This record gives sequence, structure tokens and C-alpha cells, in this order.
Amino acid sequence: MLVSRTASGPARLRGACEEKGIGLFPGAETARAERHAARPGKAERTILIIAAPDAISESLLRALASEYPWITVERVPTVEAALAEFSHPVALMLVDAALLEQVEASAAELMRRHPMAMGAVMMPDYPDTPFELPRILNNRLVRAVLPMNVKLDVWLCVIELLLLGGDYFPAALLQSYAEKIGASPAPGAAPIRLSDLTAREQQILELVSRGLQNKMIAAELSLSEHTVKIHLHNIISKLGTHNRTEAAARFRDHQAGRAVPLLGGRCS
Repeated sequence: MLVSRTASGPARLRGACEEKGIGLFPGAETARAERHAARPGKAERTILIIAAPDAISESLLRALASEYPWITVERVPTVEAALAEFSHPVALMLVDAALLEQVEASAAELMRRHPMAMGAVMMPDYPDTPFELPRILNNRLVRAVLPMNVKLDVWLCVIELLLLGGDYFPAALLQSYAEKIGASPAPGAAPIRLSDLTAREQQILELVSRGLQNKMIAAELSLSEHTVKIHLHNIISKLGTHNRTEAAARFRDHQAGRAVPLLGGRCS
């Protein structure tokens, strides 16, 4: 939820940016003040919001009008309506996440119609976002994410960064995606190489993939449980996996894709 501002002027903008780790170029605040002074109430650019009418509150629209008197805010409910000609050149397009696919489909037309504009997707709750980061990165128009659940100061600071041509991706979104891809092998990951494992390690990995625990594996191979643990540590290290479960899963995937002999390495 967006909350009200607590400070004013350049100090507020600097504080909001530092709080969120948003770096503006040196002199950005001075340039911003000069723009305001040079354009007293004269609209010269447009922020185009492509979203349902209730996607952005009236209080946010008032904040934009107050902060950027040289900006006109236009709202359209569909991508088709965004292809219209507006009274001032579009500098920034804010896109509803639900319309991301439609925006991508019409990206070429939108860029031809509004060549000066950059796009940002409005994200209401990035830890549980319904779309994936690759979809944003692969979108030809969208170059940034505008979080909708931050303080008003920070929200306006991100708007400022986007109007200056910068990109912004919330840290929580990147962290959430990193955790997701770290939990399972990435598509197209290199297959495991059984030749890197000794014959004994291959035997143990096969038994692990069948669901046997260390004590049962030790009994099956006439080894001590401690020796089995050491072999498992080596297997996990060699395969670059995080744990025995992931190692077993990759082994099963490998076996399903290409049969290989389990023996053939050296025993140890």
C-alpha cells in the first residue's frame, strides 16, 4: 500500500532514492528543479497508463500531477486504445500486468506510434507476481517494473528514474526468481556425467534414486553408514547439486533420457 510523504523538496527525493537503492545520475535533482522552473504548469509530455480504470488510484494521479506539472496523464483500458495519438508525446507507458502479453503482441506498433516512450509494468505484489521475470525481460517494450506496494516517496522516485530513461527492477522480484531457479535445474542444463563418478558412487546414487536411506544402502553394499555418507558428499559435490534429493532427481532424469551403464568407473 502506498503511504503519504513525510518530507519535501530535494531532500525527500534523495532520501527516497537512497532508501530503495535507486541511483540517479549526479545533478539529477538540480536538473529536475530546473525542469519544474522552466515549465510552470505547461504540459509537454504524456504518461500513458494502459490498465483498467481501478488499477491506479485517484490519489496517485493527483500526486503525479502535483509532482510533474509538465506531464499529462492519459488512461486507456486497452492496448488498442493506446495506439491513438495524444496531445503530447508519450514519455512513459505504465502497463497493467494482466495486459503484458497483449502489449508484447503489439510492441512494434506501440513503438512506432510512441517512439520516445519507454514501458514499465505495474506490479502490485512482486513476491507473488503472476508473471515470470523472463517474460518481462523478453518483452520488447517493457524495460522496467514499477512496484505498487511501496511508499509514495519511493514510487515517485521510480517514476522519476523511468522518466530519465533508467531501468528499475525491485530487489524482491530478482531474489524471488533467483530462489526459484536455484531450487531446480534450469531448462537445458548440462546432463550429469556418470563418468565423473566412481563405480561405487554410481551404485550408491542409483540406490538413492530408488528411495533407499543410508542405513539400507550400507547394508546392501556391505559398507559402514559413515562410508556411505562420505560417498554421498562426493556425489553431491561432483554433480554440483545442493542435496541428495536433487542428485537423485537429476539421475532419474538422465536415465530416462539416455540409458548408461552404472558400472565402468573405478571402485573405491
